[in-house]
Amino acid sequence: MADSRRRPRSPFLRALEFDDSLPIQPEAVRLWLNDIESPTRWSLRPLLQFLLAMLLHLIWFVKRLPLPQFRAHGLLQRLICWFCTHFVSPSANQLILRHFATESNILNFLIDNCPEVSVEPLTLYPSRIEDMLDASFVKHDQELFRAIEEMGLWRQRPAPLAPQAISWAHWRPLAESDFELPRRRTQVLDFESAHALFMCLFCLLLTREEYRDAINGFNLDQSIAIRVGQLIGDPTLAEMAYNKYPHYLVGPWNLSQRFLMHGFFTEYLYARLERLRLASVASKPRP
Repeated sequence: MADSRRRPRSPFLRALEFDDSLPIQPEAVRLWLNDIESPTRWSLRPLLQFLLAMLLHLIWFVKRLPLPQFRAHGLLQRLICWFCTHFVSPSANQLILRHFATESNILNFLIDNCPEVSVEPLTLYPSRIEDMLDASFVKHDQELFRAIEEMGLWRQRPAPLAPQAISWAHWRPLAESDFELPRRRTQVLDFESAHALFMCLFCLLLTREEYRDAINGFNLDQSIAIRVGQLIGDPTLAEMAYNKYPHYLVGPWNLSQRFLMHGFFTEYLYARLERLRLASVASKPRP
């Protein structure tokens, strides 16, 4: 619910609280609406995105030159975690932590239901900002690529899996209590403003190949949705993916929106699968 100290939400935002036509958990909606109402999103964010998008393209250009490459993964993660701890709002921080878990769950769902190959499941489920020092954003990207590679060429399913045949062996349902996010008075920055600040750091402190792969990894959303849709018999899942056509590599243009829509995609697909899991649990006969 809206904070009683704030102005009442607009009719559109109130409608969003109840629109679950696209599958999404109420907790994710609450966090996102809190973030939308952050003053920094409507005042600071447009300026940050305008200025830092120009800086990002400059760094991107320099990194593409035939110069020696360098990386500083540890420094990158320490800076992000410090900034999140002190300046990013709890709602935005929880959305970041949820993203690790939603994507890990989706990939683990694919791994669990591809018995033809043996793939190590993902373990990236940070519950605190400090956990991201290990479960890093770089590792998050690399684990996605590893899982897709190790699953090998996708085998077209002649029919979807029966509900009782679906494996949830490494699925971890999310609850608000899973996350530990103490609040500081300085934590006021919204999700999109924080990303605008982070994106230049990523480009600078990764090699050009690592950064190129990271910003193009979003386009695997469509591939993942197609695979999950075949397993559960729902071809409409591909429509949830804003980022598509992974064979067409892109640069950092429109990165903020593509990043945000990747986050929505994982929330949508996680919620769709969690509904399916809960329905299968409810349908099992009790002993």
